[in-house]
Amino acid sequence: MKAEIDCSEDSLYVVKNGKVTKVNKPQSGYGQQNIVWLGGKVDRVESTESQKI
Repeated sequence: MKAEIDCSEDSLYVVKNGKVTKVNKPQSGYGQQNIVWLGGKVDRVESTESQKI
């Protein structure tokens, strides 16, 4: 199985059970995303967003 992604944009992709999921960046452009692993597989992505003043 193959997937095609656009390598010209800054993005985060998670592959789980053969399915590719794009994780969207914070709308403000500032924040962080943590990937939580459970049993050797990605369980979830936790996102926090910041606002630069």
